[in-house]
Amino acid sequence: MNENITALDIKKKVSTLLKDSIEQSEIENLINEIHTYFKELTQLTGFDNHIEHLAAITTSKGKALGLNHAAQCLLDYKRTVKFLKAMVMAIKEKQQNHPNETIHVFYAGCGPYAPFVTLIAPLFSPEEVQFSLLEINDKSLEYAKTLIKKLELSDYITNYYTADAVTFKIPEAKKYHILFSETLDALLYRECYVPILFNLLPQLSEDITVIPENVLIKMSLSVNPIADSKHITEEIDTIIDVRKAIALNTVTTAPSQLPNKKIAIKPLNIDQYNYLVLDTLVHVYDNIWLTRNESSLTIPLEMGIEHPFLFNSIVYTYQMHPDIQLKYKLEQ
Repeated sequence: MNENITALDIKKKVSTLLKDSIEQSEIENLINEIHTYFKELTQLTGFDNHIEHLAAITTSKGKALGLNHAAQCLLDYKRTVKFLKAMVMAIKEKQQNHPNETIHVFYAGCGPYAPFVTLIAPLFSPEEVQFSLLEINDKSLEYAKTLIKKLELSDYITNYYTADAVTFKIPEAKKYHILFSETLDALLYRECYVPILFNLLPQLSEDITVIPENVLIKMSLSVNPIADSKHITEEIDTIIDVRKAIALNTVTTAPSQLPNKKIAIKPLNIDQYNYLVLDTLVHVYDNIWLTRNESSLTIPLEMGIEHPFLFNSIVYTYQMHPDIQLKYKLEQ
């Protein structure tokens, strides 16, 4: 392995990853090879013990991943492939809708490998697509710049910004066709996907394509645990629908919390169930979804139910200040 990796090499590997017929084992091998290339070019392994690489970055609402965790996201195999497919589909769709235009992508939270530039750009020409990158971690952005330069992809970059996406005002915001912001975790915990959208979406054009398009958190009940082969989920309700919540927001800034979601217990016959499950479903783009356990983003939360269950309702609150988390309380 050497540092003479080219955009053509990346293009070949990504083109293979985009094939519907590819086996999971080949996906993992190709992404591991890409990760190894990126490690060598940046000298960032994603697994070292430097404090500055491990620490999360505090934003105005929530936290951004530290360098190591951001680098490791590339190795979330199904997530990487589905986001790659989504980005390529979205760019091609925008090209059809905006012929003879350069497609502009605003990439919020690119991390040190900026994979949805470094893997996507070689599939197009700089005249076809341009990227503006925003990253709160200045060291992370420096790694991304190094990688982009070594891959000879600098011609695809319009702007680099070091700033907090939760508060950033985008210059020439209406020119962008696609907003990419993979700044989330399971149950929308800690990371900034929701407040970022609250900030950026109103600045962008109405026909902006957002990747991931939406995130849902759903509540289900079950008799058997998820690990049991007999497990069957009985879906109860959607706790959070991010895009719906943003559309219903009537103020110009992100609220401190989303409206509470109250679920009545008595109609559920809860005594026949033993587990309450919260699932994070990521609507990436069009018909592309990340579902339960396909990614670290969609690991379910399973809670045992103590009987007799003497409460009348569950109230869920998604708060964004002072920190970002989904909370619940039981009411008599």
